[in-house]
Amino acid sequence: MVERVAGDLRDPVSLKTALTGCHHLYHVAAHYALWAKDPAIFYNVNVDGTKNLLKAAREVGIERIVYCSTIGAIGLPEGGGVGTEDTPVSITQMAGHYKRSKFLAEQEVLRLAKEGLPVVIVNPSAPVGERDVKPTPTGQVIVDFMKGRMPAYIETGMNIVDVDDVAEGHLLAMQKGRIGERYILGCKNLLLREVFDILSALTGIKAPALKLPRLAVLPLAYANYWLANLTGQPPRIPLEGVKMAKYKMHYDCSKAIRELGLPQTPPDVALNKAVRWFRSHGYT
Repeated sequence: MVERVAGDLRDPVSLKTALTGCHHLYHVAAHYALWAKDPAIFYNVNVDGTKNLLKAAREVGIERIVYCSTIGAIGLPEGGGVGTEDTPVSITQMAGHYKRSKFLAEQEVLRLAKEGLPVVIVNPSAPVGERDVKPTPTGQVIVDFMKGRMPAYIETGMNIVDVDDVAEGHLLAMQKGRIGERYILGCKNLLLREVFDILSALTGIKAPALKLPRLAVLPLAYANYWLANLTGQPPRIPLEGVKMAKYKMHYDCSKAIRELGLPQTPPDVALNKAVRWFRSHGYT
């Protein structure tokens, strides 16, 4: 039986009430977006909200915590290559308010772990699959592709992982993860073009052939950002997405596979789950 209890990361009293009587905590709540008219929401929810929740967890005596961070908080080698949990990183490498806020939140979690809080950190890469209700920024790329809204693209790289494997990774981290450690929950490194080729094979929709230089799109993204702030409507060309395209977000997931037993569902299977779910729920 599951008991639902309402809470708000910005309301410490509600959090303490919700956690009372619990033994384990999975902190998976966040404001996940590439844009907001008022950027303060990223820090109010992702940073201050995390502090509020972990303080409440310590006060009520939670025995073990899994904190869901993001792959964006993990560094990439300066000369190129794949990142690992130990790759050096600083806030100057964080593009956009979402990544900055999650980086700051993770630093707070690591600090509390050193003070004895029983917390394990997981860093999902780019989860895809069913029930992407919002959808997430990655899910929106899939929806836009299926709607034929992508006549061109900027080449970049990502690590695709089945969202069900990410969920399993959280459970495994609770069971097997080492306190104070980070685990990349990912699967396969792909170029965006390769993702589009898979989606094309799954949907029959032609993949975009026109590859645009990132620097040529950047001025359009800035203009779109200004317009979004003026109108309050999300930008069609997210500035932070264009900035992040500079980096191939490729990572080594072997630590989570080795220590946790993280499943490795092939990306085409995960993307097919997403395509079928979006279609059956009227997104395309």
